[in-house]
This record gives sequence, structure tokens and C-alpha cells, in this order.
Amino acid sequence: MEQIGYSPSFKKPTDIMRMRRKRARSEGVSPSAKGALSSHGLSVPGTRPFSPGPLMSAPNRPGGGLKRRNPFANIENTYNSPKKRATARSDGDVDVFLDLKKRVPLEAEGENSAGYANKTALSCVDQLIQEDKTNQKPLKHPVRVYEDDSLFEEDLFEDGKSTALVKSPQRQAADEVAPPVSDCPEYPADWSLKTRLLFTSSHAFSWAEQPKAQEEAQGLTQHCRAEYTSLPQNIQDARSCPELRCGFQQALQYWQHPSLPWLSLFPRIGAERKFAGKSSPWSQDAELQQSMMREWSVSLTSLYSLLKARLCPYFYLCSYQFTVLFRASGLSGAPGLTALLSPTTRGLREAMKAEGIEFTMPLLEDKRRSKEHTEAGKPTEGEESHCAESGEHSDQDVGKGEEEEDEDDEDGGFSWLKEMGVQDKIKKPDTISIKLRKERSTVSLDHRPESVVLVEGTHTHTLINFLINCKSLVAATGSQAGLPPTLLAPSAFRGATLQTLKARSVNVKTQVRTGYQDVCSLEVMGPIMPHCLHMLTQLLRVAQKGSFSAALYTHEPTAVLNVPVCKNVESKEQAFLKPQAVAGGLGGCGLSPATLQQALEPASLGKSALRQLHMRSYGYTWKS
Repeated sequence: MEQIGYSPSFKKPTDIMRMRRKRARSEGVSPSAKGALSSHGLSVPGTRPFSPGPLMSAPNRPGGGLKRRNPFANIENTYNSPKKRATARSDGDVDVFLDLKKRVPLEAEGENSAGYANKTALSCVDQLIQEDKTNQKPLKHPVRVYEDDSLFEEDLFEDGKSTALVKSPQRQAADEVAPPVSDCPEYPADWSLKTRLLFTSSHAFSWAEQPKAQEEAQGLTQHCRAEYTSLPQNIQDARSCPELRCGFQQALQYWQHPSLPWLSLFPRIGAERKFAGKSSPWSQDAELQQSMMREWSVSLTSLYSLLKARLCPYFYLCSYQFTVLFRASGLSGAPGLTALLSPTTRGLREAMKAEGIEFTMPLLEDKRRSKEHTEAGKPTEGEESHCAESGEHSDQDVGKGEEEEDEDDEDGGFSWLKEMGVQDKIKKPDTISIKLRKERSTVSLDHRPESVVLVEGTHTHTLINFLINCKSLVAATGSQAGLPPTLLAPSAFRGATLQTLKARSVNVKTQVRTGYQDVCSLEVMGPIMPHCLHMLTQLLRVAQKGSFSAALYTHEPTAVLNVPVCKNVESKEQAFLKPQAVAGGLGGCGLSPATLQQALEPASLGKSALRQLHMRSYGYTWKS
């Protein structure tokens, strides 16, 4: 029951005696130091002299002449224990007393007996240090103070055990593993579009939850102005770090055209079911469709102008049939403007040729070069016949052989029918059938990753005009009828709408061998472009203390956009060793310096994309 008139920190005599016994057990003082304290007229704080009591045979001893054993009366709990002497420091007494003064905390104030004892100890230390400086005769036995949290714990001075000391927040910050000063190896640039990111970590993502109004406004302002603030190298409390929370809001922003609130305009390929049942007033109104296409053409022209001026690093054009990635000069190791279009069909490629657009098919060229290299390395004709019998031919080999056979048939392959006199009774294939057979290998590439097309230099401008005037760019029927393609960019352009990716954090428990483990997750959904992925990983690197995992969900038709655009090995090496002048020319494109440096490196993933990303001890590992 609480006593009236006493402070809340009042302690009963029994509690005071228990605390004194606890401190007497945890503090050890050497004999010479004890003598020095006594010689100066001071009492040794926190120690209780050991007395074995009267003899067992004393006639006036209470309890029948039997002495009750003191549970603390063993050599391991005395101040002169050999193990405690072994762990004591060998420096001078003055240094030890200074160390004692630093490490003895003032646990309480007022009526707290432990705090009073600590104050008494510190006053003794100050007096001894002052007298020792005057006499210049340091003591020869050191003093070491040990702290104990429990009275009945096991012996903390056994081999392999040490006493834990309470550290200040500054000391804890210094002891934690700090990120390396040098740049850690980055994962390769992934130019595919992602639909979902799932980050998991043992540390909470509470800093990514609902932001404050000021933090959200600051993140939007930094994105629009393309300003990037540097993050602290070591963050103690991520939730209270404004730079981190503002940077997270900045990383979630992107620009899109057109923007219809009731429709999700990404992805567009294979999304007929998603658009089914939605209101589409333009589908039956030709004038409305023309108005939407005019606005879309203005936005596309604005994006291309920004791309040429290096004020926009890249942008995506997503139609219901294919996706086009336009990149500024210098990105991915290319010397000029580039555009990758995938997947394509034979009809689209023929229409591009008719408009005078020169393009290449990088994957087919790589396949042809590898085939020529393999044929050049064949030593004998026996191995060639063996390969022919085993049927190890590529589609292009088959197509080439069929073309040669068709040419023979067209030139004079039916001459033997005249010799037999049955040329009129057998129907010959017409010219169209022969042409289709010749192009069968080309048609077989349609809608496949190998059909990716690369357009470079000034032909990208011709491609823009072709896309604006291409009637097959917009679906004529179906749920996407009359809807222009979606334009996505990291920078603002005419007619664009600022959009925000959806993010949410969830804490769950997963079952492991020893029981259940807390796992924190952060989910990000939407059209996730390469710069957004890199910015998020840069934030998580600091906020999650260099330890997290990520599952990347790729929009599959865009995975092939990671194909390299350098034609030979020499150009790849030159692109990798690109001077800083290229990065300086793209300084105003809206990307952070670290993200821009990653975008300048040549693509190395081929027709695959990143699927998993792991960071351990500030180092990356990934799977594609």
C-alpha cells in the first residue's frame, strides 16, 4: 500500500539491503586499493567485509551451535577471486580510477540508495586522483568494476562469459555495421517494365507508411524539379528520417498519357478482360477518337523532342500489340538515339520497310554470327553429316534450305515433267504459294522475342511519324477499340498526368524450423520503370541496413528490351569505358547520378529480365 507523504521512489529497508548486497557481489576491489582507501579515511563503497561468524563449538551461539552457511561465502564471489584478478586491467591506478569514473552511471537521484552509493564512489575517485597527482606515487593494484543485473545468476566470470554493459545511443551507432564508403557493385540495368515489386526484410517498413502532408508535398516538389537529396549513411530510426520518407514519395511518381481514372492503362497487351465491361464513350464516336489521337500525337511529339534534347532519358509506348522503348543517346552504351520494338509481325516489318525505316533484328544477328562461328570451327565433313542426321538445325537453316529448293523449283525444277509428257496433268504451285514458302521462316518469328526490332539514329524520327500515321496502332474492334497507346516517362511532357505507384507495407509471420519468424514486406504495384526500381533499392539499402530481398514481376512482352544494342565487342568495351562527358550531357534528364550511371552501362541480360534481387551485407545477388 502506498504511504502518504513519501515520494514514489521511496524504497523499503529490505529493498535497500537487497540492492547493497547485489552491488557488493558485482563490485570487486583489490586489497591494496582497499587499504589505500582506508588509509585516506574513506570507506570502500559497495563492499561488505566477510566474517565467518563464531566458532561451531561456541557455547552461547544461537541455533544449537550449528552455523548457517552463507551462500555467498565462496572464493568465486569474493573481491580477491583469481578469475577476477586475471580479468583486471594492468594499467596504473589513476587510469583505472578515470575509467571507473566514466563507466559508473548515476542510476537515480534523490532517495535512491544505489544512486547515492555511486555518487559516493565518484567523490572517492576524484579525491584519490587529486591526491595521487600531488604525491606522484601511483598505486600498484588496479580496480575493476563489474556490473550484474541479477542476484542469483550463474557466475559471469567463467571462461567465455563477459558482462554486458549498457551503451549510450552514440556508442551503439558507432558499433553498428555501417555501409561501406566505396560504391558497392550494382546489379545490371533492367529495361523491362515491372507490374509488381515485393520487398521483404527482417526490419520493419514503418517508414514507408502513410506520409505526412509536408513529406508528401516535398517528395512531389523534388520529383517535378528533378532534385535529389543525399541520404544519411547510417540511419538509427528510419521512421523519423524526413529525407528517407520524402525520397520514397519521390520514387513512386511517374508521368502518363492518356489518363482515365476508371481505367488502368497498363499493361495493354493481353488486357482485353480487364477493359471488358468498362465505360468507353469513344468506341462509337469517331470525332472523339480523332480528338484523343490528336492530343496523343502532340504528347508523343513532345516526348521525342525532350529525348533529342536529353531532357528526358527514355519513354515507353505501350499499344495493344507491341511495346516501344525510346532511349536518349548514350544510354545502354548506344552512341545515338535508339528504339526497341517488340513483339513484331511480318506485316509490321514490311510496313516499316515501305516507309524507309532501316532496322535490324539483334537476336537473329547474334544467332547468325554464332552459327557462322560454329560452322567455321567444324573440322571434318563427317561431323557435318552427323549433325544433319541428328536434325540439329535452326529455324533459319531450315528456311535457308527451303529458299534454295524453292529457287530451283521456280527456275526449272519441273523440267522433268515435260520429259515424261505429264506437265499438263499435274497442277503446279502458283507464285504466291512459292513466296509464302520462302517466307515461312520469317513468319514463324511473329510474336516471339526473336522478332524484336532495333531502330537507330535519325530513323527513330521516321519511326515516330510512322507510329502517328499507322492505322493499326489503335484497335478497331474489341474492348480497347479507339483507345490510343499509353505513354510512360520519368519526366514531364505535354498532356501528361502525374501518377503515383501504389505501395503498402504488411508484417506477417512465417514458419521456420525453430518456430515462427517475423517478416516485414513492402509491396509496390503499377507500371514500374527502371529508374523507379533503382531508386527504391537505393532507399532500402540504407533504411533496411543493407539486408533485404525483392521479387520482381516482369511484364513478359518487355523482357526482351534488355537485348544489347552494341554491334560488336569493341563498341561494347568503348561504351563501358564511356567518358564522364556523356553523363554530363544527361545531367538535366531528371535521373539521380547513381541511376544515370547504371543506365549508361551496356545491357547484359539479353532477352531475360531480373526475377529476384537480394542484398546481404550491402552486396547484391540476383537471378534472371
